[in-house]
Amino acid sequence: MKSSTLLRTLGTACLISAAYSAVFPAFAQGDQMVTQSSTARSGQPAGLSYADIVDLADHAPLVAIVRIRNIIKIKAEQAGAVPQGHQRVYIEAEVSGLIRGEGGISPTVTYLYDSPLDRRGKLPKLKKAEMIVFARGGGRPGEIQLVAPDALIPAFPSEISRVKQILSALVAPDAPPTILGLGDAFHVAGTIAGEGETQIFLRTENGDPVSLSILRRPGQAPRWAVALGEIVDEAARPPEPGSLLWYRLACGLPFTLSPRSTRSLSVQDAEAARADYKLVIDALGPCERTRTTG
Repeated sequence: MKSSTLLRTLGTACLISAAYSAVFPAFAQGDQMVTQSSTARSGQPAGLSYADIVDLADHAPLVAIVRIRNIIKIKAEQAGAVPQGHQRVYIEAEVSGLIRGEGGISPTVTYLYDSPLDRRGKLPKLKKAEMIVFARGGGRPGEIQLVAPDALIPAFPSEISRVKQILSALVAPDAPPTILGLGDAFHVAGTIAGEGETQIFLRTENGDPVSLSILRRPGQAPRWAVALGEIVDEAARPPEPGSLLWYRLACGLPFTLSPRSTRSLSVQDAEAARADYKLVIDALGPCERTRTTG
């Protein structure tokens, strides 16, 4: 980069940095991140789970593969609040591939990033690293804003493939909706001991019907399923682990069935509904997020 261009870029960095805390309040609160961009240089995996990637992709109108061309440190007095052990930098990168972005993207993009420092307090060697960025458009042509402090991962072929698969699932016509919480629960006891059926309705972001059904029969293992529609049919099944529907449930449902959901049930039926809901939560397993904040 020529010296005159560098000076202009530094000036732009200072202007952006002044408004950085307003754009990314999480940075101002000292949010920490797990992803180390230096892994792109060391060849180590990013270490993010399926849920981590969906968290990022679901909130990013722009996802692209970039190659870092220039890195400019922002002085402490201009950077604002930066998490301990990090250095705020202004990055210029070339776009080598657009994965998501209806409006297209500039061939060269710039963005701010709080880079974790190594054990010696030095910046990792990010220059020429290829990264996947999860972002939104900035205020000027070519500027982008990361949707989270750690919204970039090494662009390994396996990660590119995984991101593409997740984005395809998110925009599919039959994509499961975001779960907001629990609705009403109903339980019907059978005519013999150990027999019963529970149905639990879920509240969704777009209002589409989603429900859980749990069926118990004497001498048989309990069966449960999730239905995306008004009718629960025989084809309903539990979600495949690592699928978008699994993510919506495992990462969106509370651990226990709320009293509000069972307010219309008898004490005995409410207890049965809570036991059936626990069966579902245990079967789904943990959300397995690895990113940390705050």
